[in-house]
This record gives sequence, structure tokens and C-alpha cells, in this order.
Amino acid sequence: MATTLTKHERNLSAIIHASTFSKYFIPFGNFILPLILWTANKKEYEFVDYNGKQALNFQISMLLYSISLSILSIPFFLSFWPDVFDWDVFGFNRLHNLNNFDIHISNDDFKLRNLLWPAGITGLLQASLIIVNVVYSILATIRTNEGQAFKYPLTIKFIK
Repeated sequence: MATTLTKHERNLSAIIHASTFSKYFIPFGNFILPLILWTANKKEYEFVDYNGKQALNFQISMLLYSISLSILSIPFFLSFWPDVFDWDVFGFNRLHNLNNFDIHISNDDFKLRNLLWPAGITGLLQASLIIVNVVYSILATIRTNEGQAFKYPLTIKFIK
């Protein structure tokens, strides 16, 4: 990479990293906007080319990790479906007792308790992926604007 970076190169690279936050406003904006900025400027600036690849590889990796985690959690969610089709889960077999107002709460009545642990763990892991994505995108934006080459952790190199 060039030893002297212009303000324009640093700003453009920082904008590429910051544009990954557009996913919160535009579907797949975290891929579309950095890709547009990167492809438009990659031949002119080596620093922009490096940072565009880094940003896109990180976003693709985060998507892949999120999809993998979702696929991994499917068997846990499917295991609770037989309990749903047992109509007692929703209390439909006790509709004839509506005139007898009696509140009885027991842990044995909670059929979906097998779902809580896997849902909680996968939810925490998905939340941690979001936090990692936000924190490292902010760090990349700041460091790139300062003229430092930033390398994301946990990134698979799809674009070389």
C-alpha cells in the first residue's frame, strides 16, 4: 500500500466500512453500498481496494456464520413441534371447564420448556454476532480514517 495516503483515500475507505450499517435501512445494504463504492474506486486507489475487500469479506463471513447458526438451531426448534400438535399445549381440551374458574399453574403444564435453552443459546449467539459486527465495523471505520490498514478477525477470504 502507498506510504502516503490522501485524505480522499482515507475518507473513501472509511465510508466503505461505515456503509455496512446501511443494512439497518436497506435490505442487503451492507453488501450493495460497499460493493458499489469499492468497484467504482478499486482501480484508482490501492488502499480503497484493500479496505473494500476487507469490508465485503467480513460482511459475507458474518452472513455465513448467521446462516450456519440458524441451520444448527433448526433441530431444536423442530423437536418442540410434536408438543404443539398435542392440543393440550394451548389448553383446548379444557375449554369445557370455562365455567369452573380455577387457576392452576404448574411447571408440568409448561410444554415448551424444552425450547427455552436452545432458543436462548442461539439467540445469545446471534446477538453476539450482531455486536461483533457493529463493534468491528466501527473500529474499522475509525482506524481506516486514521490511515491504518485494518484487518477484521474471523473473516473468510472470499474476495482476494
